Amino acid sequence: MGRSRTNSGPAEDLLIELDRDASVPLHRQIEGSIRSGIRAGRLRAGASLPPSRTLAAGLGVSRGVVVEAYQQLVAEGYITSRPGGYTQVAASMPPAGAGVGAATPATRPAVGAAGTGAGFRVDFGYGRTDVSQFPRAAWLRSVRAVLAGTPNDRFAYLDGRGVPELREALCDYLNRVRGTAAAPDDVVICSGYGQGVSLLIQVLARRGARRIAVEDPSSKDDAWVVAAAAGLDVVGIPVGPDGVQVGALNRADADAIVLTPSHQWPTGGVLSAGARAEVIRWAKRRGAIVIEDDYDAEYRYDRAPVGAMQGLAPEHVVYCGTASKTLAPGLRLGWLVVPPHLVADVAAAKLLADRGSPVIDQLTFADFLARGEFDRHLRRMRPIYRRRRDALLHALRTHLPDLEPAGIAAGQHVVAWLPPGLDEAAVVAAAARHGLGIHGVGPYRINAAEPGGLIFGYAILGESAIAEGVALLAAAVKEVREA
Repeated sequence: MGRSRTNSGPAEDLLIELDRDASVPLHRQIEGSIRSGIRAGRLRAGASLPPSRTLAAGLGVSRGVVVEAYQQLVAEGYITSRPGGYTQVAASMPPAGAGVGAATPATRPAVGAAGTGAGFRVDFGYGRTDVSQFPRAAWLRSVRAVLAGTPNDRFAYLDGRGVPELREALCDYLNRVRGTAAAPDDVVICSGYGQGVSLLIQVLARRGARRIAVEDPSSKDDAWVVAAAAGLDVVGIPVGPDGVQVGALNRADADAIVLTPSHQWPTGGVLSAGARAEVIRWAKRRGAIVIEDDYDAEYRYDRAPVGAMQGLAPEHVVYCGTASKTLAPGLRLGWLVVPPHLVADVAAAKLLADRGSPVIDQLTFADFLARGEFDRHLRRMRPIYRRRRDALLHALRTHLPDLEPAGIAAGQHVVAWLPPGLDEAAVVAAAARHGLGIHGVGPYRINAAEPGGLIFGYAILGESAIAEGVALLAAAVKEVREA
């Protein structure tokens, strides 16, 4: 232990008192001391913290103890960290009350912020990517290559589809990895999935669409909101263990459907080959459009790859992809592979919306793809997320064996179905009182149904934080059952 330098330059060490006889784990003591220093202003915004090895050596603990403390503080928003770089106090602090011991009622988050860690000891908020793993060095090489070698005319206004280099690189990647039948002329670059689905629904509404089908349960942001704003009816199609129930789709009288066929959100089901063929037959028979949201298919652990539906019927399926789950949502990079008869209208809608996505970002991602850096990043991240998924499943088996996990073979979240008689809303509320943030499936259903379930987002949580979170949930479940 030593001095704490918080007013200038990187801190070589921190004044942290550890009580090795206390019942509080050492990593909790470390994170609590740092959190208190930040709240009190002793550690200013932007101040660098010691590397984990340095702090561990100074405190006489293993490096893993310090890493766990840092990971939790990153999840709560108190510090920022990146591979090969400094760990620093965040430029802006979480809301008052964030951190250990502070419990607030669980509420549905705003769009794009499905759980922030604020207010909870552990937060299983879904839809979050571990942005601390963003490949900065590789991305910087691509930025430099773009700035050094891009012709001047690429920085002028372009058409609404996006730069040719990115459209070509995406087609090479998607056709190779996702089994699409994509051509560069049919790709439209957009600012993430939210904008992409908005452009599509606007175009479909102008072409006479009156009703759009969505999976039930599914996200009630994005497509649902845009369709309602455009005056379209929205109808829910029930989801079973293997994805959307096609029989209900045939009765829905819809002009389009939004699907997550490779990893249904949130249940995790995979639409079977037979069901995919039935959906395609439905689309051809009605002249309808299938909007395929392929949001996290790159992350698979225990199964063979599942190809995209777009490759089965390019004339009837719009493929939607994004860098939000694979790289970082802040990049705001997305892409649509659009049937040829819709491309011109979707590109025109994109131009009207914002005159096109930033050229340098598009060219950088194109270079990043072409160099194979995207593939390398995914190969590096899969085992990280798999270990976190495995830690979650182990903790559930240990503490809550009567919960039934589903959708575990891929993605960055798991749904666990509750046993009969255990009320979902009561469990979520009790979890919040115990300092755990978690979301139920119920708010994402269109029609009330059983069973209740919980959504566990694990992408940004360390393995010990996951174990602690499930232990907190077990205490909450016990409280509900006793009540």
